[in-house]
Amino acid sequence: MATAPAIELRGITKRFPGVVANADVDFEAAPGEVHALLGENGAGKSTLSHIMSGLYRPDEGEIRLHGAPVVFHSPRDAIDAGVCMVHQHFRLVDRFTVAENLILGDRRGVGTHFRIEPGAVVDQVRRLGERYRLPVDPRARIWQLSVGERQRVEILKALYEEAKVLILDEPTAVLTPDEADTLFETLREIVQDGRTVIFISHKLNEVKAVSDRVTVLRGGRVVATVATSEASSQSLASLMVGRELDTVQRRRTDAGEGEAVLSVEGLSAESHRATTILEDIELTVRTGEIVAIAGVAGNGQRELAEAIAGLRQRTRGTVRVAGRPLRNGDARSAFRAGLGYVPEDRLGTGVAPNLPLSMNIELKSYREDSLGPFLRLGRMRERAEEAIRAYDIKAAGPHVEAATLSGGNIQKVVLAREFAGNLKALIAASPTRGLDVSAVETVHRHLCDAADRGVGILLISEDLDEILALADRVLVMYEGRLSPVGNRDDIDEIAVLMAGGQREE
Repeated sequence: MATAPAIELRGITKRFPGVVANADVDFEAAPGEVHALLGENGAGKSTLSHIMSGLYRPDEGEIRLHGAPVVFHSPRDAIDAGVCMVHQHFRLVDRFTVAENLILGDRRGVGTHFRIEPGAVVDQVRRLGERYRLPVDPRARIWQLSVGERQRVEILKALYEEAKVLILDEPTAVLTPDEADTLFETLREIVQDGRTVIFISHKLNEVKAVSDRVTVLRGGRVVATVATSEASSQSLASLMVGRELDTVQRRRTDAGEGEAVLSVEGLSAESHRATTILEDIELTVRTGEIVAIAGVAGNGQRELAEAIAGLRQRTRGTVRVAGRPLRNGDARSAFRAGLGYVPEDRLGTGVAPNLPLSMNIELKSYREDSLGPFLRLGRMRERAEEAIRAYDIKAAGPHVEAATLSGGNIQKVVLAREFAGNLKALIAASPTRGLDVSAVETVHRHLCDAADRGVGILLISEDLDEILALADRVLVMYEGRLSPVGNRDDIDEIAVLMAGGQREE
């Protein structure tokens, strides 16, 4: 007799105003399986996961757990039934300890009369951490933990709740490669107990590395379910986007021969605690050149981008755009000189989430398009419509709030705004982080097209494949210092410098 699926969806449809997020979706995942849900941004993955975890109720269709139909009225119902979700944006209380976060909302109680015994919870957290290779101090407060450790807490919370089906939404979006590899080992440990993991992602290499089967969504519909071992990255990418993808490659023989459009001399910066985070940075980006800065997150890349863009106050040194010196800590002077900035936090810093697209695209140029104190709303709408067409932004119109768009479309909005006007140089900080393969292709093409028009681009990225595909020159940042790479194609040299080693002469 065949074993019933751990979770099974039949004919699931979910509609929102103006869009069908999921259309007649059939999906099932077996006990002891890592089943990947793969698709572009906006393909319906998150909506489907929210239905499975009780956050949304489907308009049509049925959910079954181990063969029995269930109806979830809330996430609590799903948790009680053994379905837990680890969200992309962690849902932890920073001031509470790990153990305190685990028992939040737990109605089972530890001990008698629903009294919580802290010592018992701490011991259980330790045992779970040891069993599933999720080491974390149960008494540590969340704000003291790294991003990777916080994710461990989220997974431990699901295991503490005795989850039989664990849903992970884009779990590696904020992890380093080493942390991602550790997570994959943990997921294998979890399914060995007969649990089920649903791994939601758009990263083909990770899906290939960790999953047993893959279900691909496109436009809210299931287009295929395949065994991972029988699929290639190319075939999965084609299923995701419905066409063959082109790999953007940039090779320039004249790199570094143009005029300097962005130069940094002796740039140093301090944190809010007056500790040095950037030390004597020197770099030059020339006309039409893409200079990449590689490095593991947390070595000063974000601070460097913000210091050059005029967003940090505690800085020393000189930044010039096309020979024009900028005032330290003055973002407006940087913009007026022709410097664009694509920040790594596209939703929190790149756009104003609750404003419409028309206003987000005009954020840096509304003064030029205004009549005295009055905004020319008609002109703003026209410019937004032009950007939507030129950058293929998937939005109902200029009136749509930025927060309602997928990550890839938000990034297109940021690019449309930053590429407008008399742009001379651009800082692009992790411009494709969290994007699907189609959106990555689009962003890469826009960056290369801008460089071909003469814009100097400073690309800051943790993705070595991206760096090797786009960069004319490569620098590595380690503990607030920059080191040049002699051969941009030498992965071993880049890796050594990223780890703080020295280049062999």
